[in-house]
Amino acid sequence: MQVTETLNEGLKRGYQITITADELESKVNEKLTEAQPEIEMKGFRKGKVPMALLKKKFGTQLLGEAMQEAVDGAVSEQLEQSGDRPAMQPEIKMEGENWKEGDDVVVSMAYEKLPEIEQPDLSTLTLEKMVVKADDEAVEEALSGLAEQAKNFEDRADGEAAESGDQVTMDFVGRVDGEAFEGGSAEDFPLELGSGQFIPGFEEQLVGVKVGDEKVVEVSFPEEYGASHLAGKAAEFTCTIKAIKAPAAPVLDDDFAKQFGSESLDALKDQIRERLEAEYAGAARAVMKRSLLDKLDDLVSFELPPTLVDAEAKQIAHQLWHEDNPDVHGHDHPEIETTDEHTKLAERRVRLGLLLAELGTKNEIQVSDAEMTQAILNQARQYPGKEREFFEFVQKNQQVQQQIRAPLFEDKVVDYIFELATVEDVEADKDALKAAVEKLDEE
Repeated sequence: MQVTETLNEGLKRGYQITITADELESKVNEKLTEAQPEIEMKGFRKGKVPMALLKKKFGTQLLGEAMQEAVDGAVSEQLEQSGDRPAMQPEIKMEGENWKEGDDVVVSMAYEKLPEIEQPDLSTLTLEKMVVKADDEAVEEALSGLAEQAKNFEDRADGEAAESGDQVTMDFVGRVDGEAFEGGSAEDFPLELGSGQFIPGFEEQLVGVKVGDEKVVEVSFPEEYGASHLAGKAAEFTCTIKAIKAPAAPVLDDDFAKQFGSESLDALKDQIRERLEAEYAGAARAVMKRSLLDKLDDLVSFELPPTLVDAEAKQIAHQLWHEDNPDVHGHDHPEIETTDEHTKLAERRVRLGLLLAELGTKNEIQVSDAEMTQAILNQARQYPGKEREFFEFVQKNQQVQQQIRAPLFEDKVVDYIFELATVEDVEADKDALKAAVEKLDEE
């Protein structure tokens, strides 16, 4: 094998690799010799088929295998000798259009290598961590939210009319063009007025009804309605009102707390306070992480692989375009041009991504099997009833596993840096924390 360097420019590398015909023939002979003892052919005992006959019958097939193995081996050997780590899969091309058996094989290999990255002195970093306590007002606000979820309804006095927010129990029959349609009728159906449970305009027309009323509600199904045979059509619903109940706020006592698994109201408040402060801590960590990344971006500088930056810029441009065009869900749209802003953001992401990856590798930071399993299980819960199928899908898909592992790895590297940096606690209120988090979304 002969290797000739053809490109050495920045991070770009190019090589021409020549594998001689003699090398290929030797590999084919090795394969035939290895397989010969197990081969049977008509007229010959097992293991006694002449080599010349084996080569005639299997030589062409084995030559292709030998060629692929030789090229793969040559690429691996060259990368090992050079110590280069390609930023992306090397581009391998066979040179010469009229190659025939007996010729040398010449291939070109091109790639961009990852840059050498020196670990900065992380102990020089100073970071601020916002510490927010859950005050009584926040706890009461969260408690009110639970009360809203657990609200009850009590019968209105005889003759009282329904108001928005009331629960109306009714029988109804829906008709289109005078004919009842499937799924348009129900008995003893409880409907909270103002909930938006029914199609637009339906619930508003029931405000003011009384028990015993028969109300005809006239509406039109939306053009994008799920049932195509009803989409855009006018309909009438004959509603017979059987009961009207007004919302009644639950009594916030120990019995109320037991609905949420707490022994007492005070215990429930303590649980709410802990949950809120855990949420505050998560938000504060996100703010501190952004500050860390900003400082690291200013602290390091190294050459970036152009292909990685270009790919990241295109992904950013594509994502932002879809955010500006939410109605387009597929990829049937004009080509999206990248801008200098996209490229600048891509350079930051690539630089920080390579730096964190290098820090994680050099400091032997790894995502454990247990951490991966827990992360997969957490995502599987998003598919109720299909958790097992999702888990099996992930187990068979390396790309999806990497998508799950990548943020776990990044967070572990970030935590490692936090331990080395000087972190100063700064007391703040929830409004200041909220403003800091909102600022993250704006940048």
